[in-house]
Amino acid sequence: MQIISISSLKGGVGKTSVTLGLASAAQARGIPTLVVDMDPHADATTGLGVRQDVGTEDVGTLLSHPRRVSLAEHVVPSGWPDTRPGGTAEADAGTGGVGSAPRALDVARGSSRTSLFERPTTRPRELRRLSQLLESVTRYALVLVDCPPALNGVTRMAWAASTDVLLVAEPSLFSVAGTERTLRALDLFRREYAQGVRSTGVVANRVRPASTEHQFRLGEMDRMYGDRLLPVAIPEQGNWQQIQGAAWPVHAWPGETAARSAALFDELLAAVHRPLKDRRSQRRH
Repeated sequence: MQIISISSLKGGVGKTSVTLGLASAAQARGIPTLVVDMDPHADATTGLGVRQDVGTEDVGTLLSHPRRVSLAEHVVPSGWPDTRPGGTAEADAGTGGVGSAPRALDVARGSSRTSLFERPTTRPRELRRLSQLLESVTRYALVLVDCPPALNGVTRMAWAASTDVLLVAEPSLFSVAGTERTLRALDLFRREYAQGVRSTGVVANRVRPASTEHQFRLGEMDRMYGDRLLPVAIPEQGNWQQIQGAAWPVHAWPGETAARSAALFDELLAAVHRPLKDRRSQRRH
């Protein structure tokens, strides 16, 4: 099972949008995927069409006693329509309708309770909380963890449980500099507490191709991050707020702009999601 933490230590760069885009691409490919919403704002939960009154415990509550609960018993299906070939036209709360494939996208919903773990910590007992929760989920090939935009205990838990970390940055001065500092912090944390992290990468998001400033910053990111900078850049999309507000996957949204974004998220998923045998034999920085 590949566990990818999507992180940023600067808010407003589209971290949750990238999480949702990757979830949409994974669903379209039929990859059994779980989204774990660790951000206290729970925007990924909302964007995936999951209500807070579904009768299961949220991640923040489960983290309080990870050894005594089963995360697998508290995941819920996303509210998205099924975009797989042959999938159902509407989201199914079970294993799919007659003639449909088993559902491929589930959610461990977020809530403000996760903020109880935001205090900085390097205590092994605290860092293992998410790892212990994920031990009970085995049906997924991919887990996407949407982290809060801060280097706190919640983000550290996510990194400690992950096989890969994806940092989201926009091509602006403060974001580029902040991401470089985050990479240094991640490398230090990885050596001490998260040896299971096999790869770290950066994706440029909210890129305006016509902007001279953005093109300059993209060149700067290439020089600073080297081969950690993924070859896929996600452009700024005017109707992204509309797509998220409708709690809809980008792969199902009509229009050429959405189709181009969906294709880019397909490329991004291909860049970060690798079969287990490849992850064992291939290491990056």
